[in-house]
Amino acid sequence: MSRRDLIRMTDGEIDSFLAGRHTMNLATHNHDGTIHLVAMWYGILDDGTIGFETFARSQKVKNLRRDPRVTALVEDGDTYSELRGVELVGTMEVVDDAEVLMAIARSVLARYHPEVAEADRQAVAEMVIKKRVALLLRPEKRVSWDHRKLEGGY
Repeated sequence: MSRRDLIRMTDGEIDSFLAGRHTMNLATHNHDGTIHLVAMWYGILDDGTIGFETFARSQKVKNLRRDPRVTALVEDGDTYSELRGVELVGTMEVVDDAEVLMAIARSVLARYHPEVAEADRQAVAEMVIKKRVALLLRPEKRVSWDHRKLEGGY
């Protein structure tokens, strides 16, 4: 078995890792071919889709409307033996649907703003989504690693 096989996460491990409270780095293509890279908080919809809410006029949305290809990265760990992460390669769909946008905003609030009471999430989400669109990640490839599986070996 290769080292690569040893550190690969199972589908369940990937899903569990992504369900954690992380920041996702999202790369889109600028008009000149360079990469536009941003750190984003993300929500997870009931069907497991990863979604973002962002300003409709943002650079990433302009890029996605022109070219939907994306690469996203979530990583964790402070030492080599603790490194783990997931790379998602695919496309991103820009959605103007208010229900989808609200679901993502509520998920983001629950994940990243625990100080917002559950009873208040709907009202706060309604304020947050003004002038925003939803971005839905459609991964075609998932690459993962978890160096903790090496149990200190290199």
